[in-house]
Amino acid sequence: MIQIEDLRLIEALSLSPSLSAAARMLNVTPPALSARLRKLEATLGLALATRTSRQLSLTAEGERLAREGSALLAQLDALPESFRREDKRLTGSLRVAAPFGYGRHHVAPVLARFGLLHPALNLQLDLRETPWPDKHDSDAVVHVGAVRDSSWIARPLAPNDRWLCASPAYLQRHGVPSDPHALLQHRCICIRENDEDASLWRFRRRATAGAATGKRAIARDSVRVVAAYTTNDGSVAREWAEQGLGLVLRSEWDTRDAVAAGRLVRVLTDWEFDSAPVTLLVPTRRGRTARLQALMAFVEDALAASPPARRGRRQEG
Repeated sequence: MIQIEDLRLIEALSLSPSLSAAARMLNVTPPALSARLRKLEATLGLALATRTSRQLSLTAEGERLAREGSALLAQLDALPESFRREDKRLTGSLRVAAPFGYGRHHVAPVLARFGLLHPALNLQLDLRETPWPDKHDSDAVVHVGAVRDSSWIARPLAPNDRWLCASPAYLQRHGVPSDPHALLQHRCICIRENDEDASLWRFRRRATAGAATGKRAIARDSVRVVAAYTTNDGSVAREWAEQGLGLVLRSEWDTRDAVAAGRLVRVLTDWEFDSAPVTLLVPTRRGRTARLQALMAFVEDALAASPPARRGRRQEG
């Protein structure tokens, strides 16, 4: 007979690139997980997965069991919600993943307020370098940047322009670039994140107010800058720019306070660089719990009211 633990096992395998990754998700050792998988295969008389030294993939039978098992698990997870008391209290656990910087400054305060409203909930916030696509043990992911995977539902939270900035001291020493191609003559600080090409900066000239409608969209261009400094931490890159080490292309949410305080100056404001919108990612599977629905609504309202969203695209010098 198939047990609930068997369904959770096959679901973890379907969401993981390797047996060791699935073992981490289930908090067991790889040998123990391998033994459980062999026992399940013996019970069913079917091969559910093929394994190599580097990866694991499900057979057609394994994929079917994972698909139907996930649907059953979703129903089981939602069952207690259908019996909750008339006071509508939310119970259970919610796991949210977010990038370090944005998660620390924006997501954490929102979750704290949500937790105060629902004290019976257990909330977990995982701050990661790349929460997407490393999403498999999360109920929801807050992502900053383009989304190239359609396996989860993406719900827009807030626009987020990227601003090109430098310190006043740097601009005094090296001058202000006149156009994006002039960046080839400057020291640039690059951020390596989300598997993006860190030194390829894409841009287009900003449309002027009152421009005629119906004309062809302004063409995009790009420049391959020479990285004087590279880091995978956006906050470090911004701090380096504040110290006068070079120009940085960084999210508006992280640079606007430094610009307002005069520690950074925004340059090339007549040009738009690729934006990094803030998005909430949630699973597509049915049976989404009431606690996740409540969290989605709360996060959407809270982060959509953040300064970048309220201001829209107002320019700052």
